[in-house]
Amino acid sequence: GFAPNGWAAVLAALVTVVFSYFGAEIVTIAAAESAEPAKEVARATVRVVWRVLVFYVGSILLIVAVVPWNRVPANGEDSPFATAIEAFGVPGASGLMTAVVLVAVLSILNAGIYGASRMLMSLAERGDAPAVLAGVRPSGVPAPAILAGSGLALVVVVVAGLLSPDEIFGFLLNASGLLTLVLYLFIAVSQLRLRARTDPETLQVRMWGHPWLSWTVLVLLGAALPAV
Repeated sequence: GFAPNGWAAVLAALVTVVFSYFGAEIVTIAAAESAEPAKEVARATVRVVWRVLVFYVGSILLIVAVVPWNRVPANGEDSPFATAIEAFGVPGASGLMTAVVLVAVLSILNAGIYGASRMLMSLAERGDAPAVLAGVRPSGVPAPAILAGSGLALVVVVVAGLLSPDEIFGFLLNASGLLTLVLYLFIAVSQLRLRARTDPETLQVRMWGHPWLSWTVLVLLGAALPAV
């Protein structure tokens, strides 16, 4: 059935979904460093949207088409993708999904390091962080910001793993979901405020559906906050 556990469960799942795709905006940060930022940002945004539709929405449609909704594992231990693959009789489905998850985690880690280093460098250039973090190697890599961000993340993970090894994953997942929602809320609010202060004729890349799309995002994210 559609939403068999009610809309509260849908909102609770939305937190995990938003967290899982957090970092898509990093593509636009990388595109902004190219020779033609306006064109590359527009292209990157469109590509991200299509990839989300194909790889996320498409994969969910395949799962529910193969596996009945009441047989999809809900214990968090078995992957719905592995269950769907096993329905086709593919041997080693669990190991295959483990490899896919490992590659995805490494990709997320790489994106996180990239985004954190660029943010630290930007803050340092504005005087909101130690000036040493604004240093850039001749190759264009912000090495001090990368080392600082990676080092801090390593310390946090090690300390958290020592203090609470059994509960750290759930805590980090919930904390990351909440942080993601709050950040996207601020992004939507900033977009509305900055767009109102900007001459439309000077914008090279315009968001479609303004301002209604931003207000829709604010309403949906606000409704998902109590589910965190």
